[in-house]
Amino acid sequence: MKNYELTVLIHPDLEMNLEPATTKIKDLIEKNGGKIIKEENDGKKKLAYPIKKQDFAIYNYYEVELPAEAPAKIDSIFNITDEILRHLLVKVDERKLKYEAKQAARKIQAQENEESEA
Repeated sequence: MKNYELTVLIHPDLEMNLEPATTKIKDLIEKNGGKIIKEENDGKKKLAYPIKKQDFAIYNYYEVELPAEAPAKIDSIFNITDEILRHLLVKVDERKLKYEAKQAARKIQAQENEESEA
């Protein structure tokens, strides 16, 4: 299983009822053997240029673990899904993950040191 970042631009008309679209995305990831690690909804934003005649989109960000064959399947299904204007699925650099983990550990250690000195 490899780590991936998935950004999905959802049709802006679904803003009031976003649950079915996000459920569809989550189910697709899980059906293909994936696991969602983190999920973020960045809300509705203006696009730099129109996509499928839309000036706005709802940005959803996911960090997922997927088996090797899953990205191609997910990509092909997202391409024909009406709710999704655009998506980007990229593999996470393992060195970046290790660096972020070290930074988080240093931050926690610094906080503990400050608390013990106080």
